[in-house]
Amino acid sequence: MFFSFDGLDGVGKSTQTKLFGEWLAAAGRTVVTCRDPGSTPLGEAVRTLLLDRHDLAISRRAEMFLYMAARAQMVEQLIRPALERGDTIVSDRYLLANVVYQGHAGGLDAAELWRIGGTATGGIEPDLTILLDMDPQAATARIRRPADRMELQGDDFRRRLRGGFLAEAARNPQRIFVVDAARGIDEIQAEIRLAAERVLSANAG
Repeated sequence: MFFSFDGLDGVGKSTQTKLFGEWLAAAGRTVVTCRDPGSTPLGEAVRTLLLDRHDLAISRRAEMFLYMAARAQMVEQLIRPALERGDTIVSDRYLLANVVYQGHAGGLDAAELWRIGGTATGGIEPDLTILLDMDPQAATARIRRPADRMELQGDDFRRRLRGGFLAEAARNPQRIFVVDAARGIDEIQAEIRLAAERVLSANAG
């Protein structure tokens, strides 16, 4: 099984991903966690390039392909082997983020990004994506570290991000589950687990 988490920076993805992975492991599952971009030497190098190099001009299309390359490596090195072993994958971001950040918010064609992403991932998709949703200003106010290159793109960009995430969730509600992230950590996690249990039960059936 393959689960991913997504949403704006500041919505609590890292916290909820960690709690969810611990819950799966406590239930006896072998859990492989990863972050996109990242989790491989290539992915971490691309992550640094994309998020930390404020001095480097990167066009939207180049940006998109860099994310795709990092993800392709993560799929081949981590995700595909884990799925073949029967492990459970929990990823902090995946292809949906690329579609929303470079597509809906960045001006590239979202449908084209889905097509390119299908090639980059070999067609491997999450069984369920948890979309943590909240007001962009409230999410930004939660961030307690220096902003990365993507976070410095302004309030209008963040509003387009939220709109893009919600548009994709409305288009594919079977695979993208929207959770109100402006609540307590335990309440959010409980809702996530209920949604995951439905998917796990259906897969077991």
